[in-house]
Amino acid sequence: MLTELRIQNFAIIDKLDLRFGPGLIILTGETGAGKSIILDAVVMLIGGKADATFIRTDSDAAFVEGVFHLKGPEREAVHEVLKREELMDDPDYVVLMREVRREGRSVARINGRTVNVGLLKEIGALLIDIHGQAEHLSLLDPRAHLGLLDRFSDISKPLTEYRQTYHTLLNLRRELSDLKKAQADADRRIEMLTYQAEEIESAKLKPGEEEELRKERDRLANAESLAQNAQEALAILEEGSPETPAATDLIGQAAQALSALAKIDAGQAEMANQAELMLDTLSDIIRDLRDYLEEIEFNPKRLDDVEERLDLIHSLTRKYGGSLPAVIAYGEDARRQLETITGAADRIGELEMQEAKFLEKLSKQGSLLSEKRKTAGAAMGKGIEVELDDLRMASAQFGVDFQTKPDANGIPLSDGTRIAFDQNGFDRVEFLVAPNPGEGLKPLAKIASGGETSRLMLGLKNVMARADEVPSLIFDEIDQGIGGRVGMVVGQKLWNLSRSHQVFCVTHLPQLAVFGDQHYQVQKLVDKGRTLTRVEPLEGEARLLELSQMLGEVGEGTLRSAHELLQSARQMVKGKK
Repeated sequence: MLTELRIQNFAIIDKLDLRFGPGLIILTGETGAGKSIILDAVVMLIGGKADATFIRTDSDAAFVEGVFHLKGPEREAVHEVLKREELMDDPDYVVLMREVRREGRSVARINGRTVNVGLLKEIGALLIDIHGQAEHLSLLDPRAHLGLLDRFSDISKPLTEYRQTYHTLLNLRRELSDLKKAQADADRRIEMLTYQAEEIESAKLKPGEEEELRKERDRLANAESLAQNAQEALAILEEGSPETPAATDLIGQAAQALSALAKIDAGQAEMANQAELMLDTLSDIIRDLRDYLEEIEFNPKRLDDVEERLDLIHSLTRKYGGSLPAVIAYGEDARRQLETITGAADRIGELEMQEAKFLEKLSKQGSLLSEKRKTAGAAMGKGIEVELDDLRMASAQFGVDFQTKPDANGIPLSDGTRIAFDQNGFDRVEFLVAPNPGEGLKPLAKIASGGETSRLMLGLKNVMARADEVPSLIFDEIDQGIGGRVGMVVGQKLWNLSRSHQVFCVTHLPQLAVFGDQHYQVQKLVDKGRTLTRVEPLEGEARLLELSQMLGEVGEGTLRSAHELLQSARQMVKGKK
């Protein structure tokens, strides 16, 4: 549960430090005092919207931090995420923080370490569930009804199995569609790909071939010059001239002289050895030069062949890629595409058989989901009717309507018909209600008033709370459209809900507020020309005064009424603590 909440420079809040306990926590105050701003801060804390408009004037950043005590069913789920992300700190607590800066950038932290907003949302969803007027409106949107029913049904395992099959089918259908498109223009594609593959394959390209050909071309084009230079070097090294002895002769003479020197002065033996080594090196050079001269080829035809081969490689790289490896890869891909197209008919038949099997599997899995939902829908309806009876809608009926939509490409049923499906199954769900006797069940969106919608949401939440593991629930003005007479019942319902959850409630109804285990007053003040929000815990006389103000102008009558409401609330919950 949320035990500490710190807010700084958020809208009209300069600094707020609140501590909460278990049970029902009531927030009251005049309209515009900042009650909803506190909830906006909590929404931002758990990964909701964060932008610069939240930042208090003349401040650089807005800051929200929440400390959560992990002691219920949520503990294991939160620990699993923290361990996965290596964020585990104190096993009994987790600290969330969110900051938004003037330039619009937001920072999220869990246990002091920076994380992305997606992870903050994942953790936040395990800790707090917020129910405001927007969620009341979701009751009026049939698209949200399936999700609400599934949360009550607890069908996560069969739904996960269904979705795995569904996504496998999607991938299979994607491949099947691509193959059918390929087959549609197969003739044109086959002709083009055959030409491309054969043109590249007939060239019999080899990796590194282009560089070798360039070197050979340079040798062939400069054969005469290469031979002349090699012969000149040989003449200098081995033959010499009438005027100048050969280099080998001169080095040989020097080596002999150094050898004689070393015999007299042994310290110069290394010098003599180096001279001998030099002579051996010259002999190796002379041998290599002779071999090189023999390899020099004066072959204009071969030069033409090399030039022609290089022109072919240049043409192919220009058409099929910027390099020889790219051309080879292009040819291999063209051949693979040919094999795919030419084998498409067989593959299409194989995939169509697999598609039929997956559709049959989805039909069974979807039917199982539908059965569980219908069973849960009946139980939900009975539970909500009991809740509505307590909320002064004694004759109201609640039902869940299940429909399917025909689709020629959909899931086959046992009677041969096909129906549309998606990742959630094939059920089209809508909540129905009959607020008054004799009206018959009709879509909730068409006949429910604002007060009835609020009571339906509270009833739904009470029924769903048995399977809801989120420890902290926030209700923002759930009393919208509800009178004082029903307010006592709503308060008792929220109090009952707070025995298994920590419940926050923003309210204007004193009949509801009297059930709070903790009561906070939210005030808007002006200090030195700046608007501020202050939150004070109320007990004893201070709380009685606030309840009296909620009833009307403070006086002996309202104070007495406030006291009587407190006494009535205590009597209604007596023996249930």
